[in-house]
Amino acid sequence: MLLIPAIDLKNGTAVRLRQGKFDDVTEFGDPVEIARRWVDAGARRIHLVDLDGALDGKPQNRSVVHDIVEACPGVPVQIGGGIRNEETVAAYIDAGVQYVIIGTRAVTHPHFVNEMCLQFPGHVIVGLDAKDGKVAISGWSKLSKHDVIDMAQHFEEDGVASIVYTDISKDGMMDGFGADSTVKLAQSVRIPIIARRRDQPRRRSQTLRSGRRRRCRRDYWSRTVRRRHRFC
Repeated sequence: MLLIPAIDLKNGTAVRLRQGKFDDVTEFGDPVEIARRWVDAGARRIHLVDLDGALDGKPQNRSVVHDIVEACPGVPVQIGGGIRNEETVAAYIDAGVQYVIIGTRAVTHPHFVNEMCLQFPGHVIVGLDAKDGKVAISGWSKLSKHDVIDMAQHFEEDGVASIVYTDISKDGMMDGFGADSTVKLAQSVRIPIIARRRDQPRRRSQTLRSGRRRRCRRDYWSRTVRRRHRFC
């Protein structure tokens, strides 16, 4: 079992959004200090989301991301939010970020994912956030007509390392993580699915382990603790 803490960034501060609503925010303080505390507690990977970047279409918390990478040497960092061109991907990887997560750009310009996988093999993850099976974009502010399973299968063929999946109807509600939709997506592809959810760890573990009988090698995590179970 691997615990992957996640830190959402807004205006340079660590925050949590309720159901992806930018006007329903809880602040937690200095993200660099929070990252250090997670590493001191034994974290072996850090997940970051530039919420401002996701909304604006370009990185807005890049300096904070760089500070976290420097503050956590030897710990892989992955970042999503506002990654919509090759220059941003290259800048993050050159700065020491291990994985870049392409979200909105993957949906609006799918060929971009293929190009980045060819240029930066092993460093590209696609983030698919969905509600009722349809993919959301632009920081969850818009709902597309694209089916999440169809898109996941397409990106698998492109060569992405994994897919980060969020059922946004459950995000921030502390009442589950969308187990049914997560398992259904996991069964549709061969690459790892990373399911983001903030939930009660014991109940989540039991639910996901039941999915082991149906599909192997899936990664799961929660938003706050990012508890991840690797099967097989």
